[in-house]
Amino acid sequence: MKKHLRLLSAQLLAAALVLTTFSGPARAETPDSDPQLAAEWQTAWDTYEFYKNTPPLPGSGRSRANDSISITINAPLKRVFSAYSDINNHLGMHSFLKRVVTHQSWTQFGKRINNFTAVEEIPYEGSIVVSNTHAQQRIDQDDFYYETDTWSLPNVVTHQKIVFKKLTAEKTQVTEYLTFDADTTLIDFVVAGGVSSHEATQAGLKQAIENGDI
Repeated sequence: MKKHLRLLSAQLLAAALVLTTFSGPARAETPDSDPQLAAEWQTAWDTYEFYKNTPPLPGSGRSRANDSISITINAPLKRVFSAYSDINNHLGMHSFLKRVVTHQSWTQFGKRINNFTAVEEIPYEGSIVVSNTHAQQRIDQDDFYYETDTWSLPNVVTHQKIVFKKLTAEKTQVTEYLTFDADTTLIDFVVAGGVSSHEATQAGLKQAIENGDI
């Protein structure tokens, strides 16, 4: 767990450098209000269409990379699925995720859909860089999986499918299939940071579920 958190810290500090390159100088920031975040979410959804899982075109200057990570959690399938798919339970899994703001939540075609923004506050040179990740989550409660599409600066899109499989009555395997779209010059960095962040969150959720904390 400590190894994962060290990797995550290093990646997010590097992310602060990327964010300041695209967003202006590092400075202490006041987090956006919920209505501001909702407006930002809608702009990102309309402008970047991050819900469309279409590979970048050749010559576009953007690239796609895929990865997957898996973990076994010593708890029944339904309990793991319920706890793991609740994005609010991801708070506290690493120190930079400060808020999750849900803008809309509804059921359509048997899936629970959540539009939300995850707010990270990244320390950088004595100040705080605020990073907003806008996302839509679609939960299939019958087949035990969910999908999440996200967008964040600098125009990084991720597509995630998280699948839950019963191994025994008290063991559940969770596999995350991750797809990253980013500028070609950033794709390796984005993949390394994204995978390490998800590994840290997996480890934190495993511990919290097995301990009965969530």
